[in-house]
Parts: sequence; C-alpha cells; structure tokens
Amino acid sequence: MFVQKRIRLISLLLFSCITLAACSSQAKPDTTAAEETEEKAKVKEQEKTTTATDDIPVASLELEGMIAQQPGKLVEQHMAPEIEVAETKNFWTYQNFYEGTFEPIMQEELPAYFQGNKNLDADQIYNYLVYQLGSGQYQSDYDQLVSYDHGYEMPELPDGKDEIEVAKARKTNVVILMDASGSMKAEVAGGVKMTLAKEAIEQFTSELEEGMNVSLLAYGHKGRGIDAEKELSCSSIDAVYPLGEYNEAAFHEAMDSFQASGWTPLAGAMEKAQELLAPYGNDGYRNVVYIVSDGIETCGGDPIAAAKKLHEGNIEAKVNIIGFDVDDEGQNQLREAAEAGGGKYATVRDQAGFEDVLLKKWKPSFMQVWSQQGVSLRNLVDQMEELQEIYGRLSNVSDREAGRIYSAARFLRGEKLISDEDAQIVIDRVEEMKQLRGNHFKELYDDKSAEAKQARDDIDVAVQAWKDKWYEELEKE
Repeated sequence: MFVQKRIRLISLLLFSCITLAACSSQAKPDTTAAEETEEKAKVKEQEKTTTATDDIPVASLELEGMIAQQPGKLVEQHMAPEIEVAETKNFWTYQNFYEGTFEPIMQEELPAYFQGNKNLDADQIYNYLVYQLGSGQYQSDYDQLVSYDHGYEMPELPDGKDEIEVAKARKTNVVILMDASGSMKAEVAGGVKMTLAKEAIEQFTSELEEGMNVSLLAYGHKGRGIDAEKELSCSSIDAVYPLGEYNEAAFHEAMDSFQASGWTPLAGAMEKAQELLAPYGNDGYRNVVYIVSDGIETCGGDPIAAAKKLHEGNIEAKVNIIGFDVDDEGQNQLREAAEAGGGKYATVRDQAGFEDVLLKKWKPSFMQVWSQQGVSLRNLVDQMEELQEIYGRLSNVSDREAGRIYSAARFLRGEKLISDEDAQIVIDRVEEMKQLRGNHFKELYDDKSAEAKQARDDIDVAVQAWKDKWYEELEKE
C-alpha cells in the first residue's frame, strides 16, 4: 500500500514537471515573437526615416544651381507663379496671399517631417526647407536678363547730298510672312498662338508711319498636317494683302481670311516675298521682311539660303524673324536664317513678349534721321521699364524665397523641432544665398543698363553730329 502511494506521488510529480516544462517551452516562443516583431518595426521605422532624409536633394550653394533649381513642393502645389513674381508696386498681392493662405499651410505641413526626423543637422534642415519652399522661377527671367538686347539701332546716316536726296525719296515696303501651320493652334500664356500673333501684327501695322507700303503673306494655311495633304499645304503661300498702302479694314479682312492649318513652307514663303519685292530695288525703296514662325521648315526648303538671297540681291531686304514658342532646333534654324537675311532674331514665349519685340523694338522708323534726335524719349522709357521689370521679378523671387525659409526656420525653432543653434545657421545661410543672388542680379542689371546708355549716347552723338554737318552745308548755300 505504501509502495503504491509512493509510486502515485512520484508519477504526479513527474507529470507536473512535464506540464511546467511544456508551458515554459510555449511561453518562450511567444515572448521571442513579440520581441522580434517590435524589433522589425523599429528597423522599418529607422529605414523609413533614413530613406526620407536621403531622398531630399542637396540645395545648391552656387549661383548656377540656385537659378536652375526646381520649385519647392509646397510652393508648386499652393502658390500660383504670377503671385510669387507680383510686381513690387503690388506688394500686397504676394504678402496677403502668403500671410493669409500659404504660411498656415506651411506651418501645418512642415512639423511632421521634423517629428519623424529628430536628428537632422543644419545642412539637412536647410536642404529640406529649400526642397519645400524654394522658388523655381529664376531660370526664365535670368535667361532674359543675360540675353537682354536694348534694341537701339544706329540709323542710316547718308554721307553726301545725293545720298540724302535718295534717302528722302526712298519709300519703305513692309512684307509680313505669317506662319499658319497647324502648330499655331497651340496655346501659350495669354491664349492661342495664332490669335495672339494676329492681334499683335494688326496693332503693329496700324502704327506704321504714313506712306509705307504693306503686304501680308500667309503660308501653310491650307490642308492638314498629314502626309496626304502635305503637297497642298506646302504650296499654299498667298499674298492675302497685296503690297500697297495700309487700309485698316482691308487688312483686318485679310487677316481673318485664314487660320492655322497645315505644314510649314518657310523657305517658299521667303521666295514668294522676293518675287513680290523684285520690282522694288534698293535705289528707291527700303525693304523690310518680318516673319512669324513657331517652328522649322517642314516642306523641304532651305530657309537660310532663301533669306540670304532676299538680303544680298538688288532688293537688299532685311529679314527679321520672331520665333514664337520655338524649341531649340527651331531657334537655331530661325536664328541662322535671320543672320543670313541681315536682320534680327527674337524668341518669344507669350503675348507680352511678342508685343514687346514687334511693337517696341522692331517697329520700323521711316527716315529716323529726319524725324527724331537720336533715341526718342518713348524708346528710352520703354527700354528702361522693360529692363527694370525683368530685374524686379528676379529680385522679388529671391527675396520672397529667403523670407519663406527664414520664417519656417523661426517657426520650427519656436515649436522646439530644431535647435536654436541649427535655426541660426539656417537663417544665416538664407541671408548669404540671398546676398549672393542679389549681388549677381544687380551686377547684370547694371551692365545691361550701361550697355543701353552707351548705345543711346553713341546714337545721339552721331545723329547730332550728322545734322550739324549738313546744317552747315545748307547755310553755305
């Protein structure tokens, strides 16, 4: 009996040990799994944080990089380009939008990144703020400032009495070649290219001096831009307004007689202009050709050779070309054609640029020597305003970018998301970059202003000396 009880007791103890061992074995894997899950979550979060930081591009501290930078993400999403570049005289256009709309968005969006990235250094903070708040509007205006042309030209100054008499008698012929290819149906800032071009040309012709002859040629205005109708389109070059005195109603009717349609026979249009001007040699006429095109020749012609022939023959026409929203290939071809034609080339992207070139810079002046004393006050004011406008936009964009980043750094410091020391480093860098940009833009502006002033002075002096000379000759008689 005693033996049986002892056996049962030992069995019970063994069973209990086995049960406890089993429970212990089961509990251990559960604890390990929980720890592994937590560890994986930590690693994943760490990887996420690292990736987010590494994805932020390094903000350039060089002029070239800053000018070419892309717009900040918040700026691109929430601020219209025209607001950011609003003129200084319309100060509140930007300021009201920034304080009432953009700054609250900025203060709502920025903290999350810094809450998830707590160990950023000052460089990383600056990179992120530029990534979110930087301007992407430097490049266009900067290119305009670098390539700015004051547009002043030395007028013809005949050397002898016979030449003066010829100059007095010369009549000006203005021939306008209008691209009516299908691509002119595209839209740019301000409207449809064809509509904008027509409006500018009509204003241009309405302001020509009395006594000038005008002609309007449309090319590529028939057929569609498909291979089956290429021959029709390439042969469609018509003088919709024959060369003669300007009549506003008739010219408007001619302008309304065609729309953008087919291919681009640019060389053929210049050959047609040469035929039109053939009876008007340079002994009695001053011939000027204006071409509006938004692309390269697509009908197999050679526009460079055609322009050269127009300029070098007895006609001696000057071939001026406006490239309207043209790509790099088109610009190269059109620029070469204008140079071969002894004229000028200009690229415009929108209505304002088109009107500026056609109505201010390229408007032909009939017998400039007799009608003005060098550079007119109107041209002087237009030139100064144009240059100041380009420079003003650049300055505003630079100042406003700096203001946004400066404000963001102060806000993050106040929220204890970045340290006082890092905030001050960022603020100092913002000021340094603003000064670097501002000094460079001002230097370019001053250089361009000096070039324009020198050109004006040279023209004024030359014209006045020429007039003094011939006044003396007349007094001797």
